[in-house]
Amino acid sequence: MEQSGTSSAWEPDVLPGFERLTLPLEPDFEGDVVATLVRRAPEPGGDEDAAPDAGIDVLYVHGWVDYFFQTHLAAFWERQGARFYALDLRKYGRSLREHQTPGFVTALATYDEDIEAALAVLGHGPKASSGRRLVLMGHSTGGLVLSLWVSHRPGRADALVLNSPWLEFQTRSVGRWMLEPGLRAQAALAPRSHLVNVDLGFYTRSVSRRFDGAWDIDQAWRPDMGWRTTPAWLSAIFQGQERVSRGLGIDVPVLVLLSARSTAPVRWSPEMMTTDSVLEVGGVARRVPALGSLVTLVRIDGAMHDVTLSAPAVRDVVWREISRWTGAYVPAAPPAAEPEPQRAAAWWRRTFGRGRRSRRAVTAPAPARSPRPARGRSARPTA
Repeated sequence: MEQSGTSSAWEPDVLPGFERLTLPLEPDFEGDVVATLVRRAPEPGGDEDAAPDAGIDVLYVHGWVDYFFQTHLAAFWERQGARFYALDLRKYGRSLREHQTPGFVTALATYDEDIEAALAVLGHGPKASSGRRLVLMGHSTGGLVLSLWVSHRPGRADALVLNSPWLEFQTRSVGRWMLEPGLRAQAALAPRSHLVNVDLGFYTRSVSRRFDGAWDIDQAWRPDMGWRTTPAWLSAIFQGQERVSRGLGIDVPVLVLLSARSTAPVRWSPEMMTTDSVLEVGGVARRVPALGSLVTLVRIDGAMHDVTLSAPAVRDVVWREISRWTGAYVPAAPPAAEPEPQRAAAWWRRTFGRGRRSRRAVTAPAPARSPRPARGRSARPTA
C-alpha cells in the first residue's frame, strides 16, 4: 500500500521504464485523497524506433480491485503512434492510502475529479490546449465510469474504447431492482459496512503468475480474494447501470470488446482461462446499443474478462480489432502542409513593381456584348 505523500513532479514508478505523477484531490471524510497518473518514462535523446506521432492521447482507467500493470497495452498504443497514460483512481493501487477504505465512493461522479485532474496534465481540460485527439479506454468498472463521464461532456473526447465494461449487473436488471431498495437503506445507515464476499479468487487464479496465469500482480493492490464490497459503493454502481439502461447518447464512436462466453464463478474450471468469469457478457452485450448512436461490438472467442490479458493468440485478435477500428474512426493526423515557396524576387516586385504593368503582360479583350433588340420589336432567331 502506498505510503508516500503527494508529489508535484514525475518520479520513477514500480513498473520498470515507467514514471508516475501524484495528483492531489479534494480531501473527503476519510482524509487526504490522491489519484496517480502513469506513463512511460521519456527516452534520453528520444526513441529512434518510436512510431510516427499520430496526434492521439490515450487515457486508460482500470476496473474494480485493480490498478495499471498492463505494460503491453501501453506498448500496443505506442506502436499506433499514440501517447499512452494510465490513471489509478483514488483508493486504488498507487493511490491507496492506509487511512482509506479500498475503492470506496458513494457516487461514480466522484471520479470526475480524478479524470479531470489527469486530463489537465494531458492538455485536455475543459479548455483544450494540446490540439491532439483524445481516446478514453476503460476496463470493467472503469468502462462504466468513463461511459458516464463522456455522456455528460459532449465534445471533450474523440473516441471511447471499452474493455469488458460493467454496463449491467450479473443478475441483469431484475437482480438490480430486487437488491437496490435494501442496498439504499443499508447505504444510508452503514455505508462502509461489508457485504458478503462472492469473489472466490478464481479470476485471480486465471490471471496471476503465482497460479495458472501469466501476469505479475501486486497482492497489496490486487488481493487474491478481492475486497469486500460496501453497500454505498454497490448502490452507486446500480445507479450508474440504470442510467446506461435508459440510454447515454454518447456522441463519439465507441468500441466495445467482450468475450464470446461467460463462466459462472461458483467453482474452478479450466474454461475460466478462455471466458469471462466476472461478468455475464450476454447482459452486458444487451446494454451496448444504449451507449450511443455509433457503437461497434466485438465478441472475441477465447477472451478473458480483461481481454488484453488473454492468451497471446487472442490478444493478437484484440490488437487487430482495435487497430482496424482506430484506423476507421480515429485516423492518424495528416502531416502538416509545407508552406508554398515564394517566387524568386517576389519582394522586388512588391516593392518596385506595384502599379506597373508588365511589358509582356497580355490583356484579354473584353467579351463582346450581345446586341439588344430594338424596343417594340421581337427578337427573331436566325437560321
